[in-house]
Amino acid sequence: MARVSTYLNFPRSTEEAFLLYKSVFGTEFTAPIARYKDMPSAPDRLPLAEADQNLVIHLALPILGGHMLMGSDVPESTGFSVTPGNNVSINLEPDTRADTDRLFNALAAGGRIEMPLQEMFWGGYFGSLVDRFGIHWMFNCASKT
Repeated sequence: MARVSTYLNFPRSTEEAFLLYKSVFGTEFTAPIARYKDMPSAPDRLPLAEADQNLVIHLALPILGGHMLMGSDVPESTGFSVTPGNNVSINLEPDTRADTDRLFNALAAGGRIEMPLQEMFWGGYFGSLVDRFGIHWMFNCASKT
């Protein structure tokens, strides 16, 4: 079933922030905290500093009304600088790849593609963009069709 969530990026404090949110909303993480050291290696990926290996690469917490809050640390060693405005994304999870392609292409028009839609190591079809109004969008389709 398609869903929408909010994705938050922090320079190094995702775990601390999400532990607070967990206590505030009284909910549990949907899965164990995924860390950078858990990622499979890839030839095109920048090497990550040893100090960043234990940082959060992904975390999800249900909050209110079925809404999911997701997040990750994005340290400088990833080549991305977190600043207010680029640290929040609307994450769309369409039911099909056709819907994912359609929504991605429509929102990318006049905007900037940050990562083209592609197969990812977790099995999703993922991409990200900034629309022409400066809003950050992430797409993750679990379906293979």
